[in-house]
Amino acid sequence: GTGPRSLARLARAVSGGVAGLARAAGWERGRVSDSAARLVPQEKRRAALLGGGQARIDSQHKRGKLTARERILLLLDPDSFVEYDMFVEHRCADFGMESDQNKYPGDSVVTGQGRINGRLAYVFSQVFFCFVLVGQMHNSKFNLPRVMFSLSWAGSDCSSCLISSLCLYLQIMDQAVMVGAPVIGLNDSGGARIQEGVESLAGYADIFLRNVLCSGVVPQISLIMGPCAGGAVYSPALTDFTFMVKDTSYLFITGPDVVKSVTNEDVTQEQLGGAKTHTAVSGVAHRAFENDIDALLNLREFFNYLPLSNRDPAPVRKCHDPSNRLVPELDTVVPMESTKAYDMVDIVHSIVDEREFFEIMPSYARNMIVGFARMNGRTVGILGNQPKVASGCLDINSSVKGARFVRFCDAFNIPLITFVDVPGFLPGTAQEYGGIIRHGAKLLFAFAEATVPKITIITRKAYGGAYDVMSSKHLRGDVNYAWPTAEVAVMGAKGAVQIIFRGKETDAEAEYVNKFANPFPAAVRGFVDDIIEPSTTRIRICRDLEVLASKMQSNPWKKHANIPL
Repeated sequence: GTGPRSLARLARAVSGGVAGLARAAGWERGRVSDSAARLVPQEKRRAALLGGGQARIDSQHKRGKLTARERILLLLDPDSFVEYDMFVEHRCADFGMESDQNKYPGDSVVTGQGRINGRLAYVFSQVFFCFVLVGQMHNSKFNLPRVMFSLSWAGSDCSSCLISSLCLYLQIMDQAVMVGAPVIGLNDSGGARIQEGVESLAGYADIFLRNVLCSGVVPQISLIMGPCAGGAVYSPALTDFTFMVKDTSYLFITGPDVVKSVTNEDVTQEQLGGAKTHTAVSGVAHRAFENDIDALLNLREFFNYLPLSNRDPAPVRKCHDPSNRLVPELDTVVPMESTKAYDMVDIVHSIVDEREFFEIMPSYARNMIVGFARMNGRTVGILGNQPKVASGCLDINSSVKGARFVRFCDAFNIPLITFVDVPGFLPGTAQEYGGIIRHGAKLLFAFAEATVPKITIITRKAYGGAYDVMSSKHLRGDVNYAWPTAEVAVMGAKGAVQIIFRGKETDAEAEYVNKFANPFPAAVRGFVDDIIEPSTTRIRICRDLEVLASKMQSNPWKKHANIPL
């Protein structure tokens, strides 16, 4: 299980693993030579493994959280983690920070590389409780208020440690790009060390620059496992995917106290920047998990869908689900009434391998579904309109959600499969004032720009400009299918008849339906390649992906495109 007791048991087991590593390496005092030259580094190594000490580790466990090293051991394959720069310490000498009792080997962050299901990944895991100890000692010594200066990188000091802990981030990000491997950050923030001053600003900028330079080169994943405030939040925002842990992780630019003092709003940390807020309201985070264990195990599963870099094709693994499997239930899944809803996720589950679909942002802009699955063992990106929510209309949030997902898949050679049931763009002043024209253009731009294999299935409605946007043949869709229930038209029959006849013709709606509310007008013009039986959809997609695996397509040379941000 993943409950509090299970978490505590696993934490003890993983902690025992850390202690076992120390014993196996002869790092305990009783097995170290009396030679002073050898004793010092071994003691430092032992201290680094304990972080801020056993009391701090116990405190972390009582909060239902794992320590930085425990998280790495759970995320990576056994015995695969290779740590970098274990002995790094901060170099701040102000306000009593130079004292030995305020220094810890491996202070702030644990970095290195390891394997997830045998595949290389670079990892950093931030050490919350070392910072807390320093901050508390400093505050008690000088009787100063402990201020969340909103410049923290999850417990790490990004300032006079610039040559040390900051360099650890930069080092693994540079190496990840050099060898072509993803970067995973486990964030747990305690606020900036205000003792260290303005150098932290340069430290953040260096990290942000690396995030930007890594973008589209190697996948970047952020897992927020504690509070993360101020400038620190922009690094996760620049990564490809941001996941959170329910009840223990927070993301905000300014904390509740600052909000209260500036706007007089009373708001809790959870309301301001908790997992529910960012997965359902703001769209900053892509998914939230129950606790540390659940998050790390899901991250291992998610990692399997991704290529290691933009130089690798979409991952392919052995498939036990036949590619020629018929799906009979799809023949009746779309209701006869065009206004009746159905669940597009059911269609996705029926078609993909083993019914496994890792949905991204399931609680945000729910009228659009996006996520990863496999077809005949090959990773694919899935997009689809969700008729159960707002009839599947495209709006601002769903357009942005879809566009970012399409661009990620295109950057990392992941084929796109799009399921279309869209009656148009959501009307209303809220959407128009919010810029639906500009935001809707993002999704159009993303699909048009993408050069990966693109397969589209129109299940029912494909109306107006939204039909064009949803990976139509006109946007270089490679294969476009329609089910017999598909309707490709400028708009719905009722609205069209009202506009054309101004309400003077009572039987014109049936005529319009016969002419346009079916897939044949589009098929006659070559806008869809075939009208297929729904039950054969899996067979068709698997076959087409096999053919398109060698697709080569490029866009005209440019410094970069100017997507309507």
